[in-house]
Amino acid sequence: MEKNKTKVSLKKGDLVQIVRGNDRGKRGKILSIFPQKGMAIIEGTNMVKRHTRATQSNPQGGIVEKEAPVRISNLRLICSRCNQLTRVRRDRVANSDFRVRICKKCGEIIDKV
Repeated sequence: MEKNKTKVSLKKGDLVQIVRGNDRGKRGKILSIFPQKGMAIIEGTNMVKRHTRATQSNPQGGIVEKEAPVRISNLRLICSRCNQLTRVRRDRVANSDFRVRICKKCGEIIDKV
């Protein structure tokens, strides 16, 4: 059974805060995003330990800590201008078909054209 691709208002490189879960209140930058799964990997949050075998590239092997994905519904974007958690609205730029993301609290354009 195939999952529907959810509409995501977040992009790679956005600063977000986790609003639900064990890492509630932590902020970080989005490293990668998976719209089909509805998940994203946030820098420095939701750390898990991964046991790795020794290889040529990693001769030591052992336990490695890395970030695990977080549900997108548990994330909120942080506006760069007002520095608050915000939702996003989309609007067209004047005289163009290009749509940009806009902060709902202060009206600042998040996508710099």
